[in-house]
Amino acid sequence: MSDLALTAPKPALHRVTLRALALGARLDAAGLERPDTISVNPLAFSVGHAGFVALYRFGVAVLVGLSPVEEDDFLRQIRPRVSGERERVDDETAVLEVAPEGADQISPGGPIQVRDLSAARLLVLADALAKTVSLARDEREVNAVLDVIEPFALGLSRTGRPPGTRRAMLRLIGQALLVQHRLSGRVAVEEKPDVLWDRPDLERLYARVEDEYELKERTMALKRKLDVIVETARALTDVIEADRTTGLEVAVVALIVTEILLTLAQMFLFHHV
Repeated sequence: MSDLALTAPKPALHRVTLRALALGARLDAAGLERPDTISVNPLAFSVGHAGFVALYRFGVAVLVGLSPVEEDDFLRQIRPRVSGERERVDDETAVLEVAPEGADQISPGGPIQVRDLSAARLLVLADALAKTVSLARDEREVNAVLDVIEPFALGLSRTGRPPGTRRAMLRLIGQALLVQHRLSGRVAVEEKPDVLWDRPDLERLYARVEDEYELKERTMALKRKLDVIVETARALTDVIEADRTTGLEVAVVALIVTEILLTLAQMFLFHHV
């Protein structure tokens, strides 16, 4: 009897998929509150048979335990509330493994083990996944801006003249500022989820997930890239402005010289008349 118990297979652990989707620049969740609302910031509630959804104002929706049909139906419902929709939808997926007898832990490259699927735990995990998918979108956009800036800087180093216009430089600065605003104002990667105020016992879980997705390191790297973009664009703009000023000065000098020559010609003609 005891030998059979020792050799009996362990029961399969319950697994649930958590998926974060970066749908656009903003997501307006106002008016979507319902009786089964779990959280207000972010707005989170139950969907379907055993699903869970969290909506973030920086354009991310996190879906837990939804069937493909339930997921498609829900995304169609909130699509009109998404502004700044992108052609490419970034997504991040994590597998949650429920182990009631174990502790909350994360295996490198493996599933996230949790003791249960309580709303508080799901909110902690949803927050981290929403931030990481938003960071992935910002990283791609910043890298695209860097790819544009590099030819400008290369042309300047080769010819000594800026290869673009001031308008193009201002456009690059604008793109960098938009990412900077979203990173610090909307996403607030460095801020912890509100649920930790009521559940400080989940601080360790959040720290582990934050470390797993390297949220702090990626945020610092992104800020450094943004600083490089802004400073480079401003420097190139100053060069273009200086070049324009020099051109105006040359034009003014040419006009003065032309006027002097015309005056001398008139004096010469008048003297010989």
